[in-house]
Amino acid sequence: MKAVLVSLVIAVFVLVRPAVAQQSQPEVVWVQIEAHPSLRVAQLRAQDFAATLPDVNGFSLGGNWYGILLGPYRRTDADRVLQAYKAGRTIPADSFITFSSRLGQQFWPVGADLLGRGAVAAPALPGAVAEPPQQVAQAEPQPSDETPADARRSESLLSRAEREGLQIALRAAGFYSSAIDGAFGHGTRRSMADWQAANGFEATGVLTTAQRKQLMDDYNAPLISAGMAPHLDASAGIEMQIPAGLVRFSRYEPPFAHFEASGDVPVRLLLISQPGTRATLHGLFDIMQTLEIVPLNGPREKRRDSFTLEGRGNGMVSYTEAALQDGQIKGFTLVWPEGDEARRARVLAAMKSSFRRIDGVLDPATGSDIDQHIDLVSGLEVRRPRLSRSGFFVDRRGAVVTTAQAVQGCSRITLDHDIAAEVAASDADSGIAVLRPAAPLAPIAVARLRAGSPRLQSEVAVAGYSYEGILGAPTLTYGQLADVRGLNGETGLNRLSLAALPGDAGGPVIDAGGGVLGMLLPAQDGDRKLPEDVSFAADADRIDALLTQVGITPERADDGAAPADLDRVAGAMTVLVSCWD
Repeated sequence: MKAVLVSLVIAVFVLVRPAVAQQSQPEVVWVQIEAHPSLRVAQLRAQDFAATLPDVNGFSLGGNWYGILLGPYRRTDADRVLQAYKAGRTIPADSFITFSSRLGQQFWPVGADLLGRGAVAAPALPGAVAEPPQQVAQAEPQPSDETPADARRSESLLSRAEREGLQIALRAAGFYSSAIDGAFGHGTRRSMADWQAANGFEATGVLTTAQRKQLMDDYNAPLISAGMAPHLDASAGIEMQIPAGLVRFSRYEPPFAHFEASGDVPVRLLLISQPGTRATLHGLFDIMQTLEIVPLNGPREKRRDSFTLEGRGNGMVSYTEAALQDGQIKGFTLVWPEGDEARRARVLAAMKSSFRRIDGVLDPATGSDIDQHIDLVSGLEVRRPRLSRSGFFVDRRGAVVTTAQAVQGCSRITLDHDIAAEVAASDADSGIAVLRPAAPLAPIAVARLRAGSPRLQSEVAVAGYSYEGILGAPTLTYGQLADVRGLNGETGLNRLSLAALPGDAGGPVIDAGGGVLGMLLPAQDGDRKLPEDVSFAADADRIDALLTQVGITPERADDGAAPADLDRVAGAMTVLVSCWD
């Protein structure tokens, strides 16, 4: 079992190489008890802990996360503090030992700066007597639990994998920078002596059995804190190491076995298991990217018989891998909170290196009695835009006019769900925005703007995605042109007698001949509520002016045109515009 663990450690290290800080050796350690993505929340939690515990400190952890820690202590003191507080449920069960090299700027207590200042005396614990502070500063090196000869004899029994594991752990702790070869030469001996000195042991350069265990426990602390343990799912046909201390099995909804967070750390795990072909695998690749648990930012790689997905954003980091073999698709997804990257990387690497296929695959009919929902895929939420509005094509390369409201504060804008677009111009006064697709499009039809003043009381229609994309095509809402000015006489506005929905905003206002009179504006906010059938549109002249600014010459409607098939005209020119966080 020990050889298997060390082999796992080596595989983990190959994938995750911590920075080597030869000049900064970890003389003290900390007990990390919580981490939060909000500085304000972290400050309040630190204050709460400080009311009942000594030595409470707060540090930036990177990635917009903030940690609450106890210390700094010598390693032996930190172990006692961790065990005693966890046993008494004074601190969370997933608290763990960490090092100064992983900490950034201190934010609690305000004005404090304890990094690099040495260990403090551990607090008095139940059943123990705290050492006086002067003993911490003047502590003598601890004698070895084995003589150098005994240590060498026990060392000689180590396998090559175990010796390489020790070198990996020394490198991760910042003491070793040479090759991982399992040969204990002068460089390895020197790093062992440095590690011993930094941890309060006699610097012999030969680690004893207990010291080797402590070194490996330090290195594996992230895995230990996550409760890594082997898991065999006979139904899914998968065996692997999982963070059993952070997740628990929830349910089967093929192709997934769902594991939900078992505590306060928002970790999720999916085992992927389904029969299928290469087409099934590639379909799964596309579907996974529509899910909330796979943020948009991150690398994606689709190969002939496998794929990987990584996404970062919205406070999470998500990794998915799946492969097709012998007609079965198997893999997993790990969702981890942002800001805990060191532990996530170690856990993920352990999962990847231990993943093994066994006989069996999830039955697609399993869980068929579970309630279905249009926004769910196998129990997972489909990613949805913050809002969706309407727009319409205005040139043959796919430029779109829409409402400025639809493109404010978006991290990503799409046309018809998956075509990326960028803002070419936005005019707050008129409420109009012009978008350009990331790659040129060839729309079936484009808007033809109607010049001149339209006839009052004439019939008009607004083409729009009234229900923000739930329906697969735009709908037409009919009404009349009530006035060519606003309620206060504003020019550039058309008042319509037409009951529109929020999703219609940005859609074209079309006359009977198919010409575009203007663009529907969002309902006005304010204390005064207008009747439901009062709507406003930016007129064609305002659209024309903004298009001219960005170098687009719109097409013109033929004044003598016969009545048009508005359903066909609207369906060809109207497009769904979505704003994503």
